[in-house]
Amino acid sequence: MTAEAPIAPVLSYGRLIPVTVHFDDLDALGLLHNARYPLKVEQAWTELWQEHGIHFEGDWAAAGDACNAVKELTVSYEAPVTRPGEYAVHLWLERLGNTGLTYGFRFCSADGTATYARGTRVLVRLDAATMRPAPWSETFRAAGRALLRPAD
Repeated sequence: MTAEAPIAPVLSYGRLIPVTVHFDDLDALGLLHNARYPLKVEQAWTELWQEHGIHFEGDWAAAGDACNAVKELTVSYEAPVTRPGEYAVHLWLERLGNTGLTYGFRFCSADGTATYARGTRVLVRLDAATMRPAPWSETFRAAGRALLRPAD
């Protein structure tokens, strides 16, 4: 008998990116440390944007859309993660502006059915020379439009 690959859940918007919780991500109580949730979300976003050729290689002037800063972060913890293993982050864009964006996320079970935390993060694209807001590239905007959550 051969094992079949797990079937990815059908999402009506966004992407589900696998992440791993390691033993050293847990706190003294054996729970995923509250500061690790945003870190795992950042790792998932980094993986997703790298698929679109957007990444940082040590040169901010050449980084383009990867040159951005966090303006705001909110996280609501809904259920504890109590063991290491395979999980996922459901990612989407709530808003895509000229120089900023708001993305939503859910830290969830690997199959996307159980939610452990959810939140939003506001990013601002920066000009590397001036550190002032700068417009997203059209390549970035095209990738971002595919991640937009439909209006309710």
